[in-house]
Amino acid sequence: MAERGVSAGEPAARVVDALRASLVENKRLRQENERLAGVRSEPIAVVGMAARFPGGVTSPEELWDLVAGGVDAVGDFPTDRGWNLDDLFDPDPEAVGRSYVQQGGFLSGAADFDAELFGISPREAGAMDPQQRLLLETTWELFEHAGIPAPAMRGTPTGVFVGVMYSDYGGRLVRRIPPEVEGLIGTGSAGSVASGRLAY
Repeated sequence: MAERGVSAGEPAARVVDALRASLVENKRLRQENERLAGVRSEPIAVVGMAARFPGGVTSPEELWDLVAGGVDAVGDFPTDRGWNLDDLFDPDPEAVGRSYVQQGGFLSGAADFDAELFGISPREAGAMDPQQRLLLETTWELFEHAGIPAPAMRGTPTGVFVGVMYSDYGGRLVRRIPPEVEGLIGTGSAGSVASGRLAY
């Protein structure tokens, strides 16, 4: 029976249209939910980066420019390491304690370190493996890169995992450890201490 010019089939058509729209919206919501669930279960998410590489690279952007530009990062020996550059080179590869090359891939500014920023005394900083100093600096920078204040991480359930290269930094000083750093050279050169320095 029709009333007021509305056909008997029109309400049923509206219901069908509404059901179709609901099914389409339901499918969209399911896909969005799956996407959000996937984000929450992302096994690894890179939110910040920092870098130190030869060729003056001090950021991920500079590293990209170096690689994309095919830049040769080999350069002269650095002048900030306390090396006697006049006596370092010897063309004889068998010469003990000398280098038979005059260039290499060196990190610029590797001797620089803001010990006070990390609550480290100048004496302890002098006993630290440069890897540990660079690790502290670049970690601070990666938090800046991510837009996360590093001090805000204190007390949070954050894990620290560090992959470090073996080091002979402390071993080279065994015969002549300066008395003022004797008690610091162990922690300053142990790779196992690196993650603890960050956690602290």
